[in-house]
Amino acid sequence: MTSFADRRRYLMYSAGWAAVRAMPERGAYGLFRTIADVAWRRHGSAAQGFERNLARVVPDASPGELRDLSRAAMRSYLRYWCDAFRIGDWSQERVTNRVRTINEHRLREPLESGQGIVVPLAHMANWDHAGAWAGLTGISAASVAERLRPEELFEKFLAYRTRLGLIIWPLSGSDVNIMAKLTEHLEGGGLVCLPADRDLSRRGVPVTFFGEQTRMPAGPAMLSLRTGAALVPMTSHYEGKEPNHGIVLEFHDPIEVPEQRAGRIAAMTQRVADAFEVGISQHPEDWHMAQRLFLSDFPAEDPRQAHDGKFVS
Repeated sequence: MTSFADRRRYLMYSAGWAAVRAMPERGAYGLFRTIADVAWRRHGSAAQGFERNLARVVPDASPGELRDLSRAAMRSYLRYWCDAFRIGDWSQERVTNRVRTINEHRLREPLESGQGIVVPLAHMANWDHAGAWAGLTGISAASVAERLRPEELFEKFLAYRTRLGLIIWPLSGSDVNIMAKLTEHLEGGGLVCLPADRDLSRRGVPVTFFGEQTRMPAGPAMLSLRTGAALVPMTSHYEGKEPNHGIVLEFHDPIEVPEQRAGRIAAMTQRVADAFEVGISQHPEDWHMAQRLFLSDFPAEDPRQAHDGKFVS
């Protein structure tokens, strides 16, 4: 049974979604920019989280520079949400024309040869826009999504991403074997996009990221090894001013499978982290990571400090 709080959350999202879609475009983005600035001035948990993580990306930044960067990050994050509410009404031409790519051949060449491709993503700019672009340019793109509460809200977001041309499987709450589905999609020569810059569960792979320890998902490397799919990290950033902005997708060097079998997943996941470092360093304001990420930010007794070694060797 849906709780009152869950029902209220669903109604608030639905009403907000409808209202933002109905607003004039310039006004909608102006509103979200104002919301971002109010949240930034209050210096709540999100603003503090951006600053905590961005301090690793730009370690030489002064407190004032870091504060300014967190404001840009907050604006970028709220821009993403305004995009999300409005992208379903964009024309196909708008979706495709507002994407610029760097090294797109690294994406296209494996697919043209019939090889599947796994694209690990950092939480940057707007990956829904990237997925819609992929579908409209002839690529069958699949991904996974955390199940939201209430179920109605999850179904709403699932339908939204499906309308954009994405194939989405829920990570939990169903009988679907996610790894089997993703494997099947890759073996059919498809594209699998996976958020891959944070996994603090005991199954995450330890990596060094901006000189500190954290953990990232094993899934991209595992799927690449299982299926023979290419593994090509992608980072993205916004360009242009609202509401005429677009996104830039940068496809990094394909990650080769190490000759030595021991530690392959760990080595490949570290290479993903290295690629993310490059993209995030160039456009830190578009890295939407306000959650705690680096292990040194957690108390020693926190369970996220523990690791059972799974997937490391």
